[in-house]
Amino acid sequence: MDSSSAGKASSSTSTPRRYDAFISFRGEDTRRNFTDHLYTTLVAYGVHTFRDDEELERGGDIASDLLRAIEESKIFVAIFSKNYADSSWCLNELVKIFECATEKQSIIIPIFYHVDPADVENQSGSYGDAFVDHEKDVDEKKTEVIQKWRTALNRVSSLSGFHVEEQ
Repeated sequence: MDSSSAGKASSSTSTPRRYDAFISFRGEDTRRNFTDHLYTTLVAYGVHTFRDDEELERGGDIASDLLRAIEESKIFVAIFSKNYADSSWCLNELVKIFECATEKQSIIIPIFYHVDPADVENQSGSYGDAFVDHEKDVDEKKTEVIQKWRTALNRVSSLSGFHVEEQ
């Protein structure tokens, strides 16, 4: 998907858009700093934003609740941080985001938080290390899943976004 196909959301979709924005992030890396600030700012400006610790129903099925929230979102913000690719949960979320954004022509905004965008795109550095771990003891089904993760990382990281460097 190039940046031109990540255009405006289509009004002809059958899924209602409950959220203006969905934030995908690795909690241990950014929940108590960057993501908190971004979420608070978006909400202050009236942007109805999904963030897992604020919007998930207590006692609900987390996986299905997250997938439904992705399907019901207009814009996606993917915060790529050092340990994002360690999490199969984050990677599965990113695949779903990429699929929904492609299908609905929604916007994905990648944010590279203290990581080199090239490491995300090429799965090198900490992202390469994560894939070495993911690829241990794989079977055919997991190989297919890993390929979807790699494709989603490559495509989303090639979109125009923001790079937040360490100071």
